[in-house]
Amino acid sequence: MRDAAALHPPWTVRAEAAGSPDAGALLREYYTEVADRYFALYEGRRSTPREIEEGLAEYPSADLMPPRGVLLVARAGGVVAGCAGVRMLDARTAELKQMFVRAPWRGRGGAGRLLTTAESAAVRLGAERMRLDTRRDLVEAVALYRRHGFAEIEPYHDDPYAEVFFEKRLAGAPRSAEPAARRPSPG
Repeated sequence: MRDAAALHPPWTVRAEAAGSPDAGALLREYYTEVADRYFALYEGRRSTPREIEEGLAEYPSADLMPPRGVLLVARAGGVVAGCAGVRMLDARTAELKQMFVRAPWRGRGGAGRLLTTAESAAVRLGAERMRLDTRRDLVEAVALYRRHGFAEIEPYHDDPYAEVFFEKRLAGAPRSAEPAARRPSPG
């Protein structure tokens, strides 16, 4: 029988440069998984290396850095296990991007920890609310966001792969009377 510490090692989440080796590997693994799931569902196949490279180029992570964003890397017991990006869409609206936990670490509390840390990072960036998009086939993600208080909203951009849009008012954020401006997001 394994002990509880081995099954549920302590999680740490810290900001890291999107270009670091650990962050780069996580972002590639994230994109490969969502692309593979999409192509398996709609075309009965896995993504090709070329499609992964094209996708990474189409959805760069350069905006996940200060002063308008951050990339968070989660470690479980010191092992790189997941990531989440936050970028500001406008002065009061943050967007969650590239939320990902590696398969061996799922179901161990890391996604919730990443999401909570991303919300706190958004507040530090000045956000009052956080938005995100996902696909309906990413049922685990949809369930996570609903479980953490995100409510479905109308689309706020026109990415053809985004099917479900969410928003959440952030705890601890200053409230403004002025509504956030809507602008397209490249995903």
